[in-house]
Amino acid sequence: MVDVAAIFKAYDVRGVVPDQLDESVARATGAAFVEVLDVLAGPGAVVIGYDMRPSSPGLAAAFAEGVTSTGADVIDIGLASTDQLYFASGRLDLPGAMFTASHNPAKYNGIKMCRPGAAPVGADSGLRDIADLVAKALTEGPSTSAAAGHVTRRDLLTAYADHLHDLVDLSGIRPLTVVVDAGNGMGGHTVPAVFAAGPVTIVPMYFELDGNFPNHEANPLDPKNLVDLQAKVRETGADLGLAFDGDADRCFVVDEKGDPISPSAITGAVAVRELAKHPGSTILHNLITSKAVPELIAEHGGVPVRTRVGHSNIKQKMAETDAVFGGEHSAHYYFRDFWRADTGMLAALHVLAALGEQDKPASELFAEYERYVASGEINNKVADAAATVAAIEDTYSGLDGVTVDHLDGLTVSAGQWWFNVRASNTEPLLRLNVEAADRSEMERVRDEVLALITGASVEEN
Repeated sequence: MVDVAAIFKAYDVRGVVPDQLDESVARATGAAFVEVLDVLAGPGAVVIGYDMRPSSPGLAAAFAEGVTSTGADVIDIGLASTDQLYFASGRLDLPGAMFTASHNPAKYNGIKMCRPGAAPVGADSGLRDIADLVAKALTEGPSTSAAAGHVTRRDLLTAYADHLHDLVDLSGIRPLTVVVDAGNGMGGHTVPAVFAAGPVTIVPMYFELDGNFPNHEANPLDPKNLVDLQAKVRETGADLGLAFDGDADRCFVVDEKGDPISPSAITGAVAVRELAKHPGSTILHNLITSKAVPELIAEHGGVPVRTRVGHSNIKQKMAETDAVFGGEHSAHYYFRDFWRADTGMLAALHVLAALGEQDKPASELFAEYERYVASGEINNKVADAAATVAAIEDTYSGLDGVTVDHLDGLTVSAGQWWFNVRASNTEPLLRLNVEAADRSEMERVRDEVLALITGASVEEN
């Protein structure tokens, strides 16, 4: 029997195929999705997309069977990036399901679900209820409707590209050469459509859709997966390099030297551009982004709002504050004009526009948005995360010039540095991020906190 609780995470469904996630689970999830979101009383249909993993078409078809067994209809958009699915949910005003395991290895697959208008379905907004119904259906068997719904195929790739072009116009920028590493993921599907016209010459890498990831994992957050892109940028003399993760909802950037540009710098740059269009607007940033981000937002007349990590938290706060944009340290970028959903492709267009509208190379342009030195996220296995965090807080609380908050995990701040430790939602890990005014100070604080977490030995994942 499948352990449903093990595969329903805080924001999505994710597991090994077929040991944890198979077509019976997908079918039950489709029926439960209709019931929890009350689809029959509302829009009457669900939009479904899937990525290039070998198991994705079958899982998507099973989910569709679960949906239609209730009497609801399905709009099947076929191969899609996750932000293309969000576009479809927003444009059609339908709840949606995307079959992907994002950046995870080939043996995994998963389901990202949303309400109409790409609104999130998280643990506290329906996902737990869906999980309960799935567990019940797998034990007792599914129920069926006398009148099954219908499946309609619809291609929205061109409409998705057109919508992005309406938001960021590249027609007037200087010619740019850009290396794009799709990692054999869905960027190989969406990039050709989005960049079919305009003054941008694409040098493609690993555009062949292959869910076995024969070249490297489609996880640009890991530096080893950027090595090929960095080498190609230097070899070709390109102006920029872009790397997409497996479902192409995140975009990572390297400059003309092949050096990575931090997601915080991208967040700052896009924030400045959005504030130029929408003066005085609210911009969200999660608490792991650089301190430079709220500084830049305030300097350009915006209102910075600090949030917890995670797309459900960001999207909810965007709705509450009417924020025009939000960015995360993990290279998720959210746009009010994109139904508050995250889209790496729209962020990439902003980066290209910012670069192409002036004459500086990328290394000089984005240096303006890099003010501090960050450790990057360091993951450590711990036996008792809560006790470890409490011990760290005891060490720093009460020190002169030090403040502590618990917005998301534990954040400790001083004048020239800050750090955050958070427990993983799904693994026995503590995640540490440190930032300081210079490298020596960052390394001092990093090592001090790591010693508290791990003692004499450091075990990193």
